[in-house]
Amino acid sequence: MSEVQPAYAPPVQPTPGAPIPSAFVAVVSYTLRACLPAKRWFGVLLPCAGALLFGWLTLVADSSDQTEAFAHISRQGLFGLILPLACLVIGDAVLGADARAGTFQLTWLSPVSFATIAFGRWLGGWFVALVTVTPAFALAPIIAGQPEAAGPMAVAAATGSAAYIALFLLIGVLVKRSTIWALAVVLIGERLVGAALSGVGQISPMWEAQQTFVGLWDDGGHFIARDGMPDGTAAVVRLVLVTIICLGVATWRLGRMRPLSGDD
Repeated sequence: MSEVQPAYAPPVQPTPGAPIPSAFVAVVSYTLRACLPAKRWFGVLLPCAGALLFGWLTLVADSSDQTEAFAHISRQGLFGLILPLACLVIGDAVLGADARAGTFQLTWLSPVSFATIAFGRWLGGWFVALVTVTPAFALAPIIAGQPEAAGPMAVAAATGSAAYIALFLLIGVLVKRSTIWALAVVLIGERLVGAALSGVGQISPMWEAQQTFVGLWDDGGHFIARDGMPDGTAAVVRLVLVTIICLGVATWRLGRMRPLSGDD
């Protein structure tokens, strides 16, 4: 009696699932979801509300020239306070806070290049700045009755925030207490030393963002122009170079750092 052969069953083809995103997209997505919780968003939106308040202060300022009043308010309030403060909240969130909490080692040990980590986290932070800080800076001159300054202010905020976030990301991988060091860089390095030495101002996101605004705003930029520094498009180029250099150094440092746990 012959043995009955089982019927031939064709192999089951696996059902295709959703495509796996690239490593860069995954890093950016993780940055937006995990590194920027609700309290961080509140910390970003609060300075943005302050930017609108500074625009309103121009209307109530005791000055016969509203254009000059807004120029000086933008120098002291928008570029000297709001821009670095908002970018510090974002820049610390995308890496520094993650490193202090001990969770950054999960990303550091993942099979992703260090350049992808640095640029992905920076891009996630810059995206937050583009949808919060930049619109607030564009609305401030409109509230102040200077609508022609809205475009230059938006360009200055966008390029300045890009450089600031890259700088704070770099500080986050260089030192443990990154927030304290970042505040020291802004308050001592930029506001004090940078105000006295134009050489420091040449690489300062705060001063170069202001000079971007100065060069692009034809009506009142001359009120706060600083001699010996590039302005307008040249200042934008300087900010791009600062951003690239900070991200390059951060990438180099990532390859040589040892992530600490949250208890270290």
